Amino acid sequence: MTGATREQRGTGSGRFRRFLERLSSSEEDLRSAELREEAEDTGCTRIAECSDRDMVRVTGTLRTVTLRPRAGVPTLEAELFDGSAPLDVVWLGRRSIAGIEPGRKLIVWGRITTSHGRPVMFNPKYELRPLGQE
Repeated sequence: MTGATREQRGTGSGRFRRFLERLSSSEEDLRSAELREEAEDTGCTRIAECSDRDMVRVTGTLRTVTLRPRAGVPTLEAELFDGSAPLDVVWLGRRSIAGIEPGRKLIVWGRITTSHGRPVMFNPKYELRPLGQE
């Protein structure tokens, strides 16, 4: 066998291996991988790579949106997931924000803090992703 033939077989087997991985992966695993790629493509930091007190720009999909009062003040809370880790996004003094709903893609930027072991971003600047890209 020549070296070129071995390389071709290696390439083909790599493609076949990736194909089998996609077939055996769950829908959630595939969606997470897609979200991680999107974060990389938009130049955003992965949530799992963020540290406490960092100023970051992250992107992902809103999993949940809830209205939860804090000390008598209305608070809109959402969980943003980018395929690597979840981020709690909190808007103080807000009951709702147009376009902030589960399943919506979003880019947020601001300072990360940690609360109860989870990363949190309070009152971030945000950009709603176009609905056609979802």
